[in-house]
Amino acid sequence: MTDAFRQAAANPGVRLRGVLLPTEHGSWGFLLEPLVASLAVAWSGAGAWVALLVTAAFLSRQPLKVYLGDLLAGRSLPQTAVAARFALLFIVIAVIGFAGAVRNGRLEALLPFAVVAPLVAVQLYFDAKRRSRALLAEVIGAVAMSSSAAAVTLAAGLGWEKALVMWCVFAARLVTSIVYVRNRLKAEKGKTFSPVSSAAAHTAALVVVALFASTGRVSWLTAAAFGVLFLRAGLGLSSLRRQVKAMRIGVFEILYGILLATAVVAGHYAGF
Repeated sequence: MTDAFRQAAANPGVRLRGVLLPTEHGSWGFLLEPLVASLAVAWSGAGAWVALLVTAAFLSRQPLKVYLGDLLAGRSLPQTAVAARFALLFIVIAVIGFAGAVRNGRLEALLPFAVVAPLVAVQLYFDAKRRSRALLAEVIGAVAMSSSAAAVTLAAGLGWEKALVMWCVFAARLVTSIVYVRNRLKAEKGKTFSPVSSAAAHTAALVVVALFASTGRVSWLTAAAFGVLFLRAGLGLSSLRRQVKAMRIGVFEILYGILLATAVVAGHYAGF
């Protein structure tokens, strides 16, 4: 890591922020919501190693995006070498997390990542083509990131049913957030938007989570949180909405994510 920072310092034209940090601020929520909530519900030593693996893989995405983008464009810039070094560093850390998860748990816990591996490859393709903001790329990212909840749950030995339910809950949360925010931003810019697509996505998510709650697979508190998200989407894309800046929309979406994660954890321990 020191070498990578030295190389960046030797090239004032290299902006470390652009090489290291995701440009999509909401992606931090994609990382933390399922990861933190699942660790709180199903803590284990193996799960902590899974968290290291997921976090390092997440951090490797931006430098890989920069490196692959330059590679496909046929250019070699100072930032290209810096990005390659940081990508390698984070990949090595991810491998350490993988080894720790296997050593302290069971290989079964990593199967969700094997399932989403093709999706990750597609997302890297979108990144390299500088199309990471495409709807398909964002949805793929949401499904892939939410798989961490399943892996942590399996690492704690809670079984596939609980793991798949946790995965579905956070995939539903993240995908509906994407659909809503994309439409809300279009509405704020005076562009054509689709309240129907947002309503359909939120309705489907609410129905699925309510079914989980009715069978005791999640708490009714979690279902209530999805109800709040449903109302937020309806009001946010209605004629009653107030015009706000994009940053405020993003901040509120982070707060809604915290609300849902808290509901999942509190409902799990309170039993309602």
